[in-house]
Amino acid sequence: MKKIVTVIQARSGSSRLPGKVSKEILGKTLLVRMIERIQVASLTGTIVVATTLDAEDDSIENICKENSILCYRGSSLDLLDRHYHVAKLFDADAVVKIPSDCPLIDPQVIDKVLQYYLDHNFDFVSNLHPATYPDGNDVEVMSFKTLETAWKEAQKDFEREHTTPYIWEHPEKFRIGNVAWETGLDYSMSHRFTIDYAEDFTFIKTVYEKLYPTKPNFGLSDILDLLGLNPEIAAINEKYAGVNWYRNHMNELKTVTEAQTKHI
Repeated sequence: MKKIVTVIQARSGSSRLPGKVSKEILGKTLLVRMIERIQVASLTGTIVVATTLDAEDDSIENICKENSILCYRGSSLDLLDRHYHVAKLFDADAVVKIPSDCPLIDPQVIDKVLQYYLDHNFDFVSNLHPATYPDGNDVEVMSFKTLETAWKEAQKDFEREHTTPYIWEHPEKFRIGNVAWETGLDYSMSHRFTIDYAEDFTFIKTVYEKLYPTKPNFGLSDILDLLGLNPEIAAINEKYAGVNWYRNHMNELKTVTEAQTKHI
């Protein structure tokens, strides 16, 4: 059985929404709420929050200690290095990357991507290349060997900052698999469940307040049903739907098209 380590990258610094992972939803921080959802998944193995050595991230380490969550502290900008050292420290055979800006992530989606990786002979599997799920259900899993190769060979700043681009930008080097949403739909550019702006937090907080009290383990279908009945909730952050980091590197990315990002 492969030893799986799930890494949640988190930091306090954010130019658009500082301290976003420490904001509270129904009495707990957004980071803890997200980890609760990841813990519902059955295949995530050892869960580790990977934050920075910056003093402002002492608060993230404290949140982890208070909630018995494993925490590793490393490079501020080199997230590839952070993931690699977590994998080494916990003797991982496979590493799962889930960013801390996905507090509405569906545990069943996590398990689906992981099961696909376990059932096939891929070096890297995600549900992002291309993406079809609503933004904020981001799951990437790779073998330790693949992560180590990227750690040794990736040179560009964005490859180090975003951890996995070196892998999925080199399909000639790695066996790459992708999990598409089983509905056959593509909501990746139209539905935004991630957090980067104040409106995103308002949206996520509203979803939690509507669904969590009666169904703590609510999933993707529950959110979509809620939005179908209450389009005003979807409207809270819809202007940012499709906005992601790709937009800043379109002149460097080879496997991403303009249709997969939005400029603001």
